[in-house]
Order: sequence, then C-alpha cells, then structure tokens
Amino acid sequence: MVLFGERNRLALFFITRTTMQCSHFDQQRCRSCNLSGMPYLQQIQQKDDTLKQLFSTVMPLQWLPAVYSEESACRNKAKMVVLGAAHQPVLGIEGCDNLPVSLCDCPLYPNDMQALLAYLENWIRGAGIPPYNKTKKKGELKYILLTRSQCQGEYMLRFVMKSRDAIARIEANLARLLGDWPQVKVVSVNLQPIHMARLEGEEEIFLTDAQHLVEQFSGVPMVIRPKSFFQTNPQVAEQLYAAARDWVRELAPSSMWDLFCGVGGFALHCAKDVERVVGIEIEPEAIASAKFSAATLGITNLEFDALDSAHFSQLQDRAPELVLVNPPRRGLGQALTEQLLALAPKYIIYSSCNPETLKKDLMDLHLYEAQRLQWFDMFPHTEHAEVMVLLERSE
Repeated sequence: MVLFGERNRLALFFITRTTMQCSHFDQQRCRSCNLSGMPYLQQIQQKDDTLKQLFSTVMPLQWLPAVYSEESACRNKAKMVVLGAAHQPVLGIEGCDNLPVSLCDCPLYPNDMQALLAYLENWIRGAGIPPYNKTKKKGELKYILLTRSQCQGEYMLRFVMKSRDAIARIEANLARLLGDWPQVKVVSVNLQPIHMARLEGEEEIFLTDAQHLVEQFSGVPMVIRPKSFFQTNPQVAEQLYAAARDWVRELAPSSMWDLFCGVGGFALHCAKDVERVVGIEIEPEAIASAKFSAATLGITNLEFDALDSAHFSQLQDRAPELVLVNPPRRGLGQALTEQLLALAPKYIIYSSCNPETLKKDLMDLHLYEAQRLQWFDMFPHTEHAEVMVLLERSE
C-alpha cells in the first residue's frame, strides 16, 4: 500500500487558539454554530475523538491529521431568509422569540460580504419589495442567496420569489445596485411558488448577461452556477481536492470514475494523473459547468455526462481501476453499493459530508478495507465534518 504524500503531511494548514466572537451566539439569537463557545482547537479534538469512536469498527490503517479551517470569514455562501416588512426588511433568521434576527454581520462571512448583505437590506427597502410572510402567505421575496468567488471577489445574487409580480421592482432598481456594487456580476430571480423545505424552485430568470462565476482552486478553474453544488468553505475545499489529487497520483490508476461529480472538482484535479476519467452527475447545469472547466484547461481525457450515478454504473460491464464517490448526505444507496460490489474496482475513494451514512456504506462494502481516512473541517463551530476515505479491495 502506498504512503500518503507530502501535501497531506502539511494538510493541517491553519491553526488558531482563540474563540470566534459572535454576539448573536453570545446573546442566544442564533445557535447555528453550536460549538462557537468552545476554543477552536478543543472543537477539533472533540470532533476527532467523536469520529474515531464512530469508525472504531471500520478503523482505517492510517488516520491522517485533520485539515483545519479559518475560524471566521471562511464561508462563500449566505442563505438568508427575508423577514420583516417592506419598510423594514431583515436578512437572517427567525429568532427563538419569533422576532427577525439580522445576520448580515455574521463573522463567518468576509467583511465585504457582510457589507453587501447590509446594503441589500436597505436596497430591498428602497425598492419596495415585500418580504414573504409564511404565516399569512403574503408577500413576494422569500430568500436572498449570495455566493462569493474568493479568487476574484465577485458575487452571484439570487432573489427567491413567490411569483413574478415583484420582478419589475428588482429590474427598476438593478442599475443602482450594480453601480454601487460592481462586484455583483450575476443576478437572477428563482421562482418558488409553494412553501416547502426546498428553498429553490425550478425556474431561474437571469437579469444580467453573465450567468456564472469562476472560482479557482490550485490552478483549476471551477464554474459556479445557480443550481450546481459548490463547496461552502473555499480554503478547506481546495485542500480536499488537493488531497484527493495526491491520493490518486500515488495510486496511478489507468482509469477512474467520479460519481456524483457536481461541477467536476475531483475529476478536474485528478485528470492529469489518469489516462481516462469519466464524471457523472444527475444535474445538467453542473455538468455544463464541468465541461466548461475542462475545455478551459484543454483536458481531452475527461468525459462528463448528466446521468444518475447508480443507473450509470448499472449500464457498465466493467469498472475502472478507481471509483471516486461524493454522494449527498443520504449516502450511496443500495443499488449503487451492490453494483460497486459486483464491478469490484481495485480502489474506491469515498468523500462524505455525513459520517453516519459513510460508516454504514463502509460496512456494506465488505469486499474493501479502509486504508486511510482524513477529515476536513468544512463547517467550523459545528459538529459537521467532511470525511474522505481510501478503500482497497481485499485480495
């Protein structure tokens, strides 16, 4: 079995010894960062201990050091509920006392992002766009979804609306917004006419010529579009993709699948070290982003297709040497797990945002032995962890 590379020895790249200061947490207005009152190094140790206990029955041969996050200004996405009234809109959450809490100054966002969110509260008021009231089922503006490209400092701004009725108000005031904030490059309206757990609807209406942002990790350009999944913590995401690239480089497989590939982050980073890579993702918009990035880099040994990953695997009569999977929180699912066991690739790299379903899938993949595990603190001050495991087929 190959040893882990130099980059992974240096993956523990940023350490602080303070506690993030957040007035919302201190005053119990927002408890989303439930570990915020704990010193950061203690958070890391607690998560590491919890994960080791969770994976004790499928313990890998190597447990690599955790990859730390910066404590604050580390997030590139804001998903704000629009509350209050047209004359006093609030971007944030509904507090424990059912009163609106503005989170524009959340310390997880960079300073320029905080300033833009505060501006948007005033801009919405000036434009006269009524917030949606879920109790009365009146109003129009449900959410503000803001995404920031770290490499360029540019923004994608999405207004989630109940209907088209207030779009004219956005359009009438858009020039002022773009003049005050030229960093905002993409503006769209997403229509979500019904109240449900899913924030977004199917229809996206662009109000700018530009329809995507570009982020860059380790020299790899990646496209951010409205409906394509993109990692929330860019500095940690860069380390995640780099670690996967180094693992793949050491394994030196001739062929590879990247299942649930999203905008192609893993496939794009690994393509130089594999003869043929296939990326599969069910969301066509994400595949369009991945293809754009591959064309920009001039990569010719990489194919992307918009398909269900389980269905794709069932159409294949043989597996590549390596399969990388990055499923949603629910995990691989029975159909894909059974097909991976049937195809039996030599290696599986499994990147997971849900350690619980990861453990279940590792136990179900009984033909494989966990060689190494590394976890990435994608969401500091919470109990969440991004975990990546290298599996090798037992001989």
